[in-house]
Amino acid sequence: MKATGIKTPIVHIGDNLEKILLDALPNLPEKSILVVTCKIIALSEGSVAERKLATKKEKWAVVQQQAELYTDPGQSQYNLMLTVKDQIMAVNAGIDESNADGAYVLFPKNAYASAEKIWRLLRDHYQIKQLGVLIIDSKTFPLKWGTIGTALAYCGFQPVNDRRGEKDLFGYEMVMTKENIAEGLAAAANVEMGEVAEQKPLCLIENLEKVVFQDHPPTPAEIEELNISIVDDVYAPVLTKANWQKGGHHQSKNLSGKSHSTTSQQASAKEMIHHSSK
Repeated sequence: MKATGIKTPIVHIGDNLEKILLDALPNLPEKSILVVTCKIIALSEGSVAERKLATKKEKWAVVQQQAELYTDPGQSQYNLMLTVKDQIMAVNAGIDESNADGAYVLFPKNAYASAEKIWRLLRDHYQIKQLGVLIIDSKTFPLKWGTIGTALAYCGFQPVNDRRGEKDLFGYEMVMTKENIAEGLAAAANVEMGEVAEQKPLCLIENLEKVVFQDHPPTPAEIEELNISIVDDVYAPVLTKANWQKGGHHQSKNLSGKSHSTTSQQASAKEMIHHSSK
């Protein structure tokens, strides 16, 4: 596998993403995956919040509005909020102030729609058939220092390879093993793209042996197959103990894999499990 970070001009709010992509990519080979940081998508579409006071309270209010679930910042020695948004558990709902053009940069409005749009644009422009698009962000990793890339959305390839039923070197049959290709590629690409002033919001990944390319955007059912409900997650003993509060995001999966409204301001993890099982 070969991963190459691609430099672009500095991206500002309202810039034309299509032009940025086509200018940065003289060509695209078959059976490659273009990784795009979610930040340049959010900036181009204006998915930002005004940064007026630049205080912690101001940012907390933005996080509460954007998150589906959040914990009180007072529970963290760093005054950070653990959140869930778009089936991703991260700090501060992915809201960023670095390289943010003076605003709070949010998640893209619809990451999967953006991935499909980019996928169709590049396949048509470069006249290629087997192409993947992966939109990523960076997040922290439990019990380890440092950030790692994580997948927000994908298009044009199979995100998970199911190895269940196969046998290992000693004949043991795999019972639960699934390889998360999308997350693995996100982590690799993030190393090449960087976190500070590298100015490389794109990464081209080539020479892929384990990726199964698809000729269609992922269906809702295919996307849903990626998600694990809280009752099935191996980390359920931790997740169910968190003092989750409901945020302002109108549709929340609340770690259960099923969307519902967030009119109530608070709900424990046990209540979420109860409601999702009805």
